Amino acid sequence: MTIQIGNAPCSWGVEFANDPRNPAWQTVLSQCAEAGYTGIELGPVGFMPEDPAVLAEALDQNGLELIGGVVFRAFHDPAQWDDVMDGAVRTCKALSAHGAKHLVLIDSISPRRAPTAGRADEAEQMDKAEWTAYRDRIATVAKMGAEDYGLTVGMHAHAAGFIDFEPELERLLDEVDEKILKICFDTGHHSYAGFDPVAFMKRHIDRISYMHFKDIDPEIKARVIANRTGFYDACGQGIFCNLGDGDVDFPAVRQVLLDAGFDGWCTVEQDCDPTLDPDPVGDARANRAYLQSIGF
Repeated sequence: MTIQIGNAPCSWGVEFANDPRNPAWQTVLSQCAEAGYTGIELGPVGFMPEDPAVLAEALDQNGLELIGGVVFRAFHDPAQWDDVMDGAVRTCKALSAHGAKHLVLIDSISPRRAPTAGRADEAEQMDKAEWTAYRDRIATVAKMGAEDYGLTVGMHAHAAGFIDFEPELERLLDEVDEKILKICFDTGHHSYAGFDPVAFMKRHIDRISYMHFKDIDPEIKARVIANRTGFYDACGQGIFCNLGDGDVDFPAVRQVLLDAGFDGWCTVEQDCDPTLDPDPVGDARANRAYLQSIGF
């Protein structure tokens, strides 16, 4: 069994490929390697070069393996389907070109859900017809990634989307074939949603194919939920703190993985505002040191 630790461009504030606040992709690669990681995610497709030769050379120069990539688009909005498929196809092609394994699907933030992030009892729910169409769009992309590109596809619950709270994720998992859809489990988003990450992992470890390590500052979480603060504003306030400084029990997370014989990547994701985090490489280095201190 080997657990490998990676990082992702979102730890440098990269959420959208064309955000003018983004650091250079070369900087993210070099700082990721400098901080002690051996793998990195693609980030939003288009942030890193889509020419495989260019990216392969840069990955090799930094001693990094491409782990996977995320399709963070509006699966909940049928009018955005062409955009979802554009992101999905381009991400699949990029991952395949570099031998990366993990395709992660995330329903992006919905204005209908943003005010109730962290408030499961208040969140608007889709009716049966809307849910069915939504589920089928997710399943279509999962099937494409798994069967056409040979990727391991994981659903990732995310604050302020329509797969946010534990019951929604479990409903989706019940309705979509495990052969095409597994779980990319994010410890921080599960805590943000008001649920116990370790308890969920114990119940579903056989379906978890990939991990995102993220921690939550409990005081900031309580404040942003009470104030109905938007997700990106919450990031700017530092809701995603350094690993070990928040309410996620990472030693217990490690033990669940060890007990299950988990073999694969765990990727640090410390979502932040690229203009407000003064030292992303310092945070990345501190997170790597913390994980090493507890046996990762």
